[in-house]
Order: sequence, then structure tokens, then C-alpha cells
Amino acid sequence: MKTNAARLLDSLNIPYQLISYEVDIDDLAAESAAQKVGLPPEQVFKTLVARGDRTGICLAVVPGNTQIDLKALAQITGNRKVDTVPLKEIQSLTGYIRGGVTALACKKAYLVYIDETIEVFDQIAVSAGVRGTLLLLTSSDYIRTVNGILGPISRNPQ
Repeated sequence: MKTNAARLLDSLNIPYQLISYEVDIDDLAAESAAQKVGLPPEQVFKTLVARGDRTGICLAVVPGNTQIDLKALAQITGNRKVDTVPLKEIQSLTGYIRGGVTALACKKAYLVYIDETIEVFDQIAVSAGVRGTLLLLTSSDYIRTVNGILGPISRNPQ
């Protein structure tokens, strides 16, 4: 199945692989998706939608086994405070539903902040824009495509 994210990569001649998995609507965690496709959870990156008090909406891309560090994201974005947006706003802001959000081919171009650990991997997996499908591509192609800003924006859950 071709998604908008896959079409964007096609238009830029960026190689990728689509990986499908069985969706459990009660468990949309990136860690579960990683397990289902046989990748380490730190190699599957999830995209979160956040709102800063000064700069507005941005996207944060962090490893599937971590949590976003909102204080670090606020600092790197130039905000005093950043919060994740309520789930009911996700689709209207991005065009994607929970469990299928990606920074690729979003409804609107937002600034994308990517956890610096992405550079550890030659290849990463991100949502293809629908639940149950991941895109596998090089981390450098992903960073370049979304014009991502790298920084330490995740932390391990406590």
C-alpha cells in the first residue's frame, strides 16, 4: 500500500522498504510495533506532536523505547514550556491518526526535532502514515527529508 509518506520518498528517489504488522488497537506503542517486525525498539522512532508556548506546533521524533523530555524539547525549540497536544487534535493538525503519525508528508510543514540517537543507526523505522505499516530507510535520508533538527530530546522511562 502506498501512503503519502511513501509517495513523498518516491518523488525524492529515496529508497525505503514498507514493513507491515498486525495492529492491536489497544496497544499502539512503538515498542510493540518493533517487536512485531523484529527490530529493537530503539531503532523504531515514534513521532509526537507538541505545542510550545512561543513557537506553536512542532514534531518530536524519539526512539520507541523512550519518553520525550519536554524540558529538553522546550530548550531546543526556544520555548519556556512545551506539552504534547491532546489526542483529539492530532488528526486535524497532521492529517494522521494516533499510531500512524509521521513527519513525512504531514498535512502542514512543521519544524521537526529528532533525538540525536537516530545517528547511531544506519537504518531506522518510522510510521508510514497508517497504523500497521512502517517505513525502513536510512537515518540520513530521513533527517534530510524532514529537515530535522537533532538534539537530546528523549529520556529513558523511569
